[in-house]
Amino acid sequence: MSVLSTEDEGKFLMDVRGEQIGIVTEVDPIEQVAYVDPEPTLTNAWIQSLGRGDAGEDDLEIPSDNIETITDSEVRVDADLSSDA
Repeated sequence: MSVLSTEDEGKFLMDVRGEQIGIVTEVDPIEQVAYVDPEPTLTNAWIQSLGRGDAGEDDLEIPSDNIETITDSEVRVDADLSSDA
């Protein structure tokens, strides 16, 4: 389990295969949940990278228990969330 902070907002969420799932729009550091936009527009991605965005209704909730690593540019989950199976 990794510890999430508001500094993780704007980072790319990646699956175990290294494929981009979306972009972190907001982090709840108390509940340890990252909210991820699975289909960000270029403008939205830019706004999020500046830490100026908020979570939307369709954002995915990713608990920190599912996060394997956090780097300067990405948050990587321990599962393949991009598949339909």
